[in-house]
Amino acid sequence: MKNKMLFATMLVCIVLGSSLSMGINAPLHEIKTGTSAQELVIPITFPELDVTQDGNYLSLGMDNAFYLSHEGYPVMPYQTQVLKFPVGTKIERITVEISEEKIIDLPKKIVPATQPVVTNMKEIIKREHKEAEIYSSSDPYPSEWTSYHVGIGKDGKETTLFLTFRVFPARYIPSNNSLLCINHMDITVHYIPLKKSLTAKDTYDLIMIAPEEFAPDLQPLVNHKMNHGIQTLIATLDDIYGGTYFPVEGRDDAEKIKYFIKNALETWNITYVLLVGGRHGGVTKEKWWVPVRYASLRYDDEHKFLCDHYFADIYKYKEGEPVFDDWDSNENGLFGEWSFSKKDVIDMYPDVYVGRLACRNKFEVKIMVEKIITYESTAYGQPWTKTFVGVAGDTYPNDGDPYYEGELATAAAFDYLDDFEATYLWTSTGSLTSEQSIIDTLNQGCLFMHFSGHGNPMSWANHPPEDEDTWIGIDVTQFIKASNRDMYPITIVGGCHNSKYNVSLLNLLKFQQIKDIYYHSDWSPECWGWWLARKINGGSIATIANTGYGMGIPGEECLTGRGRYLEIQFFKSFSENIDMLGETYGTDLTYYLNAFPPMTDIIDNKIVLQWALLGDPSLKIGGYPP
Repeated sequence: MKNKMLFATMLVCIVLGSSLSMGINAPLHEIKTGTSAQELVIPITFPELDVTQDGNYLSLGMDNAFYLSHEGYPVMPYQTQVLKFPVGTKIERITVEISEEKIIDLPKKIVPATQPVVTNMKEIIKREHKEAEIYSSSDPYPSEWTSYHVGIGKDGKETTLFLTFRVFPARYIPSNNSLLCINHMDITVHYIPLKKSLTAKDTYDLIMIAPEEFAPDLQPLVNHKMNHGIQTLIATLDDIYGGTYFPVEGRDDAEKIKYFIKNALETWNITYVLLVGGRHGGVTKEKWWVPVRYASLRYDDEHKFLCDHYFADIYKYKEGEPVFDDWDSNENGLFGEWSFSKKDVIDMYPDVYVGRLACRNKFEVKIMVEKIITYESTAYGQPWTKTFVGVAGDTYPNDGDPYYEGELATAAAFDYLDDFEATYLWTSTGSLTSEQSIIDTLNQGCLFMHFSGHGNPMSWANHPPEDEDTWIGIDVTQFIKASNRDMYPITIVGGCHNSKYNVSLLNLLKFQQIKDIYYHSDWSPECWGWWLARKINGGSIATIANTGYGMGIPGEECLTGRGRYLEIQFFKSFSENIDMLGETYGTDLTYYLNAFPPMTDIIDNKIVLQWALLGDPSLKIGGYPP
């Protein structure tokens, strides 16, 4: 006997690709285009639930599962189902049928989620299981067997609408400590598969946005890109603010740039946006060569952080249509806000692939232009481009578990890389003993270098096993030793604030905040991630790292969510023959958003918004064939 319920009714025009993915590594199914109404039935049979002791609580486990991790709420497993439709598809309604519900009385409560763990350089606070008020509730948690989210973003080079379901095999009733369970669910999507395009004919692939002062030094890079079939245009800030290409829209300079990107996407069908310009002074008010946007998402003592993802997320879905997403849905002048009762509802899926060269002067522009051209021209086929380096240790040593989270993450990343050789610098094996271990390995060259641990704007480090007092890593003063000329890795960094590119010695003049500035290393001349990327004759070709507090999960579940999961999805993306850096990075974000839909958990939002690419999004990973 099945219970039938109307899950949602929508009359919408959807913007998406042409396939369905089920679970974590499920196959894709074609969705054909046409004019007549069709329906798609998604049958879901859940694996058996695994119930285990977790101290004074019970834990629920399931194969191929993600987990709700709201602090103080029961940890509940779920799977995801992701549908992608051609642009213009009309979704008429969605229905869900579930198998018979079974009620199971439990001998103990379901374990509550602990607080997120920040991967900064502070002492690690041991997690505690604290029950929120929901544990006295008689309402099932989660409130429904399914939930869904609609988002618009890039799928490869196509603007796509993602219809993402979270499906739950069990719901918990805390007040009487019982579990509602089902073993099967059918989701039916009724739709008309029309198809249309939001964009005009391809004109440009890459737009470089830069101040007029940097344009002459960028021209060799433009010529190089054009020679490799990447149609490229430099749009100076004067062009954008003066309306050279499109009418000027926007309440401030950052929004004017975002509207320009929207118009360029719709008129020229661009794929990549390279912002060229970092901070160049200012004390009470920062000065920027190219404007930035801060996300006003508040966690712990961090009330905002740099967020270039603002420039990538152009559209949101509203009343069946894609519309401009200004990231200020509550219209209070704060962007990407999430603080207590205030929240901006944002889409978050990238519609273009955005990276930034945070150059502070023309000299740094010349360095990066030379490095990119040399990399793309000479890297192809070189032995070092088949090497992966993982740098890690025991990320949370005082949590009482036997797992070395950073080492597990780097090993999981390498599992996606066929035909590669791995060099692991791990504290547990004694191969990571000092900063010289990192420098010596870097100087041998590698395609990817994955750091997983703790950080601040000046340093990265991790712990030896079960030793929270010892730090082993590298800070910016050691980068001068990097001599891996023309063998530059793409560097992925798990940790806090390694790419907080607004840091400056000028911050020491903020006398009222001097204690926090010194403690958080905000006085570094340049941040760790950018310093490594712009290092002349060495360092990285690009750095992907956090501009804010990184977040992790200690213990056995460290790879199933939070920052470690995001780090690893970059390598999954690359393993699927996505070899343009911006697309690899953007697909990484999309994988995370599909697993942990936006606007459902503040920490998951934060993890995506602060994950910044300091590098060229149009970079050909491993270079072009001669």
